[in-house]
Amino acid sequence: MFITKPFVRDRKIRFALVGCGRISANHFDALERHGDRAELVGVCDIDGEALARAAARTGAPGFRSLDLLLAGTDADVVILATPSGLHADEATQVAAAGRHVMTEKPMATRWRDGKRMVQACDQAGVHLFVVKQNRRNATLQLVKQAVEKHRFGRIYMVNINVFWARPQAYYDGASWRGTWEFDGGAFMNQASHYVDLLDWLIGPVESVQAYTATLARNIQVEDTGVVSIRWRTGALGSMNVTMLTYPKNLEGSITILGEKGTVRVGGVAVNQIEHWSFADEEPEDAKVGEASYDTTSVYGFGHSLYYDNVIKSVRGEAIPDTDGREGLHSLEILIATYISARDGRRVALPLEV
Repeated sequence: MFITKPFVRDRKIRFALVGCGRISANHFDALERHGDRAELVGVCDIDGEALARAAARTGAPGFRSLDLLLAGTDADVVILATPSGLHADEATQVAAAGRHVMTEKPMATRWRDGKRMVQACDQAGVHLFVVKQNRRNATLQLVKQAVEKHRFGRIYMVNINVFWARPQAYYDGASWRGTWEFDGGAFMNQASHYVDLLDWLIGPVESVQAYTATLARNIQVEDTGVVSIRWRTGALGSMNVTMLTYPKNLEGSITILGEKGTVRVGGVAVNQIEHWSFADEEPEDAKVGEASYDTTSVYGFGHSLYYDNVIKSVRGEAIPDTDGREGLHSLEILIATYISARDGRRVALPLEV
């Protein structure tokens, strides 16, 4: 894509955030850490109480609609932390106003909407940043380096588990949660960052075969699912997801079995390297112990690192780690998974040729 919006090099990058719910605190914290290069110039939410809390937390002026925020701020980047089903229309509106777009996961709940977001930002000459903060985790950065150095040799099998807990009260806490239109299910919402690992770490997916079920929660979407995956390299794998783990989040893990290496990254959110074995030693092996970290949060600590790349991109000092086209990779796998579960068939990728 060709960015026509001028780089910002002579002042702080101005951010505004739309959607002051659960994830907004991670954005506020990240912006504070980059206070020498970034500032928050507005917050927005249709919920007056959430808006008041965000305004009090940040000191930024509050707006009750995206229209008012765009008219009332000079933000360079607008962050969309709203229900996922709203992202496409909001991103299109923000891009048309000449602002860069930064969207939380998933970038959209429909394939056509994801493509529409990319097209709108292309036409406006602005960046579309898709938040994939888990990629910045030290544990996964080491795995990525090992893959890029071909230390695994041929990868034979990959398994991902997301065994978390979301009680009925979580879904009842907001009317959009657990809906097809605005949220998506366990794969689309909670496990979205793990779906991203399928392509980012292992490579292009050839096909998927999935089953999903709503076993315990009173919601429209799935609370549990399994998907079998075949990569274009011939590697096979599976992903097992549930929000019904008792009594709390248990595991967010990835295991990679290769010709010359085996790695398992576990913990509650891929935060612990539990097994690291390769035929040949490399200098980064010494970093395995220090890469693991303790956390009770499934969000990890990658938002601040993600913002560093966004700021550098807007300043013209870097290219985006995860732009809209990169975001489409995981969205395509998600949509294929839901089509497979709905129709009871294997679904090949790409969805369009």
